[in-house]
Amino acid sequence: MPINGFRVDLPDWMGAFERRLPECLPEAEARMAAAISLSDQNARHDTGGPFGALVVRIEDGQVIALGVNRVEPQQCSSAHAEIVAMSMAQRRLGHWNLAAASIGPLQLVTSCEPCAMCLGAIPWSGVKSVLCGALTADAEAAGFDEGVRPSDWIEVLARRGIDVRTAVLREPAARVLERYARTGGSIYNP
Repeated sequence: MPINGFRVDLPDWMGAFERRLPECLPEAEARMAAAISLSDQNARHDTGGPFGALVVRIEDGQVIALGVNRVEPQQCSSAHAEIVAMSMAQRRLGHWNLAAASIGPLQLVTSCEPCAMCLGAIPWSGVKSVLCGALTADAEAAGFDEGVRPSDWIEVLARRGIDVRTAVLREPAARVLERYARTGGSIYNP
């Protein structure tokens, strides 16, 4: 049977989540709190892994798109929260290159530092900033394999004009991962 396309659907609960979210999240901590809440809700609703992300306008935190991990429910290994959020932003803004969006530079906010795959997608997405919560070590402590990533990944992105800040609200972000693992959440690609 030929397959002529694919799509990634977001969980039903995200509609209500997005409606409750403020239109703008001006502070880094508020942006990260939203990403952590997405990761927590995704795990609690059993609609994917414990990872959440959003794309916001850097200037004022206007929320452009949300994403959560949908790997297992959608049978799609690339459906990581970061890629889902960046893809949703590209669809919403009507351009594959988020740097070309007329609303100004955009930031990816993610509940955990990017894995190898997501790191590769970030420069091509067009975002100009990345804000991370939990560290790679936190994801690996929960049992996730984050792949082969250069140790100087922050500098690699900086050379491409992408600012990175890590460990924003690290402890609450790491607690979501730890609780997910402790309660028997599925750890794919361990």
